[in-house]
Amino acid sequence: MLKFKPFIVLAAILFAVTLLIPTMLVLPFMEEKAGGKLGEELQNDAKDVAALPSADSAVEVAVYRTALSKTEKLPLDEYLIGVVAAEMPAEFELEALKAQALSARTYYVKQMMSPNKVGVPAGAQLNDTTIHQVFKNKEELKKQWGVDYKWKFKKIAEAVKATDGQVLTFGGAPIDATFFSTSNGFTENSEEYWANAFPYLRSVESPWDLKSPKFRSETVMTVAAFESKLGVKLANSATIGKVISRTAGNRVGKIDIGGKVLTGKEVREKLDLRSSDFSWVIKGNNVVITTEGFGHGVGMSQYGANGMATEGKTYKDIVTHYYKGVEIASADSLMTKVTARK
Repeated sequence: MLKFKPFIVLAAILFAVTLLIPTMLVLPFMEEKAGGKLGEELQNDAKDVAALPSADSAVEVAVYRTALSKTEKLPLDEYLIGVVAAEMPAEFELEALKAQALSARTYYVKQMMSPNKVGVPAGAQLNDTTIHQVFKNKEELKKQWGVDYKWKFKKIAEAVKATDGQVLTFGGAPIDATFFSTSNGFTENSEEYWANAFPYLRSVESPWDLKSPKFRSETVMTVAAFESKLGVKLANSATIGKVISRTAGNRVGKIDIGGKVLTGKEVREKLDLRSSDFSWVIKGNNVVITTEGFGHGVGMSQYGANGMATEGKTYKDIVTHYYKGVEIASADSLMTKVTARK
């Protein structure tokens, strides 16, 4: 058998050369024309890779458009793009947008697995307001973004695609992936603001928020309006009430105002404040209220997420920081429990 090896090698070389000759002839032509129509087509083909079928595109979402009083149906990936675009600035770092996309998908899956659909008519799964998740479709985003539409849409679509089919789970079940704008430097334990204590919604440090443009705000109202909204009567002194307790996230837990004890959440909601971390002083006939943070404070801070991303953290780093003990899992098994597109 050894004497036939040179012939086998020679045949292999001739066969390889035969295959290479057409390629060698075509490549110069392709390079020469790459700047013309052919080049554009090749570039478009590369862009279309991101538009290939995905796990998200196999699921149909029925979102109730409250302003139009009608239900709009679209693939999950398009829905998530509309949610991320409405909930987080497109200017944010890509990793922060990915974290937002992951939270939004998790919220949707959790909602679909819930037997009770609140705030939607029959045939709809969720609505487009803060009751669920704010959503805007392509036409609305074009009007909002104008000349920036293409790059902003592409960036957010990339974030959604990068997390395709992923959800956040705890103990094998999707979590309540709550989020908010800006913390006061700490997030909040869930039971400090809502009824239930979730092991993954624990207070954590969020120092990046101190750089947020929404970190500190000031509200001014008359003493009369303050008393009316809270149902209290202020004493003739420069101080207003006494803070009885603070939460794990350093917000007002309970406060005594003229003998009436209110929670920080109650004060925030009654006075329409940005945060339950507040302080105030009387100036003449007005009460000047200063708040730190923006939102309920439970879960992922959006400006904190962007701060982490700016420092080089990935979306996985971000979500595991704000949601304690969670895992990033494939939603395949969970998706079978929601409506699949026919």
